[in-house]
Amino acid sequence: MEFEVDGKRVFAATGGRPFDPALPAAVFVHGAANDHSVWHGPARFFARRGVSAAAVDLPGHGRSEGAPPPTIAEMAAWLDRAVAALGVERAHLVGHSMGALVALATAAAAPRRVDRMVLFGPAAAMPVHPELLGAARDGARKAIDLITYWGLAHDSRIGGHESPGMWMSGGGSRLLERAADGVLASDLAACQGFADGEALARAVRAPTLLVLGERDAMTPAAGGRALAGALADAKVEVFPGCGHMMLAERPNAALDALRDFLIP
Repeated sequence: MEFEVDGKRVFAATGGRPFDPALPAAVFVHGAANDHSVWHGPARFFARRGVSAAAVDLPGHGRSEGAPPPTIAEMAAWLDRAVAALGVERAHLVGHSMGALVALATAAAAPRRVDRMVLFGPAAAMPVHPELLGAARDGARKAIDLITYWGLAHDSRIGGHESPGMWMSGGGSRLLERAADGVLASDLAACQGFADGEALARAVRAPTLLVLGERDAMTPAAGGRALAGALADAKVEVFPGCGHMMLAERPNAALDALRDFLIP
């Protein structure tokens, strides 16, 4: 579906069903230089179980117009306006990596918008390795290679996907390659500039599930547990042997976690 925020076209995948604002809603937020496609399975699942799903493309990402917002705070303010533009007063927010920071910041600044929240691979701060930042600024292929290597656990890099024939390293690379010039560098700079996760978490009242990867090298599980400690109502689930790309590495477990937490 397409709708407008700030006079710009926004695309959201709705799982193959029309978005009905009269139903409970779940809004999914992707990570750095990603797009709505990472939420394909969850969006379809919820759309067929009485929940209106909207996997949004952030500005400048995927099929959405505009420039990428340069900070997490600006992305969160945009997300608040996007939820309003969808015609719903409250929604479940689900985010991965950078999208988890955006969901967290939205829930802190606009608690009226959030029923429940699920954060995949979150952390109170999300520093980016200088080598990765530099490669992204230079537009070098090395940035994609580093994210693909660091983002996946060892076993995920060599195969073993739950869906036979799926190649996690190749799929992750192709996803990042689709991003427009400068988007990855902008998103990574936004993550690098984010450091107030614990303060934001203390302002959140929505029940929150944090899904962590045991072998996450980009946002280690210890950081997610620390963030959970600052939330008023938090539950933590750790995927054994999983890296940062849990939506690709553990799609069935990710869907089970979402279902159990968001559907009564």
